[in-house]
Amino acid sequence: MEIKWRKSSKSTDSDGNCLEVAAHRGEILIRESDYPNDVIRTTPAKLRAFIEGAAAGEFDDLI
Repeated sequence: MEIKWRKSSKSTDSDGNCLEVAAHRGEILIRESDYPNDVIRTTPAKLRAFIEGAAAGEFDDLI
């Protein structure tokens, strides 16, 4: 089964800010386009918790 990677429409190849995500066999896969062999695997529930935390500003001190 081929993995279908997706990236945000706000990402462009020219600026180097490309994170790609894919759903595969019940997992969420995340990679940086510059390093396509380095893949982070997580569950949909964990990714949802992270996104909700980011939206709530829980990680703002990191940027």
